[in-house]
Amino acid sequence: MVNDRRVRNPASMARPADPHARSALVSAARREFARRGLKGARIEDITAACGLSKGAFYLHFPSKEALFGEVVGAFESGLMEMNGRRMARMEGFFQTHGIPGAQDRIERSDRYLRFLQLEKEHDLEALDWVWEFRDVSLVLTSGSQGTEFESLLWRVTDAQVERISHDFRRLQEAGAMDPELDARIFASIIVGSFLLLSTQMARLDEKPDLNAWANTLQRLCQEGTRPASPAPSKRVARRPRAAAEKPRKTPRKRS
Repeated sequence: MVNDRRVRNPASMARPADPHARSALVSAARREFARRGLKGARIEDITAACGLSKGAFYLHFPSKEALFGEVVGAFESGLMEMNGRRMARMEGFFQTHGIPGAQDRIERSDRYLRFLQLEKEHDLEALDWVWEFRDVSLVLTSGSQGTEFESLLWRVTDAQVERISHDFRRLQEAGAMDPELDARIFASIIVGSFLLLSTQMARLDEKPDLNAWANTLQRLCQEGTRPASPAPSKRVARRPRAAAEKPRKTPRKRS
């Protein structure tokens, strides 16, 4: 009997990573990060919460910071994809239906209502995404001090402000938005609103009525950004001719 003494590659014998364990680790880590902050969260607490060992954690992630960075990356890439779809659909709408003008909004024409519905659908999609990652915003705002992610929130918001202002300027050039509005200020208001809403979401136990939230956002944005209506032509009103007054008779003095 000949013994096979060939040395096997240890890497080929490594146990493959379980994708279910990976998702369980991510979910448990996100809960710990939200509770204790990124610095206070411990890997042993993360693994204990999903019934895994520390070895299983390092099989998937080199560190808790790497795990959190992956979650933040997924959040950012999702936002980018949504923003791209939004602009593509809006530009397609303009090509098919034309650009809703001030009169469309005043009369609430069919074209304007379709445009409004399109905008609302995308706002609702964005709110759903923010709800899904509400814990990430909470960690970035109040749980990342003293870590490499401490200033990441402002880099993310600055990038979003830049993107939205760029898209808003495109809409201004197309005639869909008031050209006199400052695109960067508008973008800052939108990003700031979503940031504050995400921190409110993080404190809620149940998902709010995001459809109502999307309606409110649209009412604020559309009514506040519509192009100014053309000023009505001023007509000088003619003053009615005064009736000729009859001369008063002076009463005669009695002698």
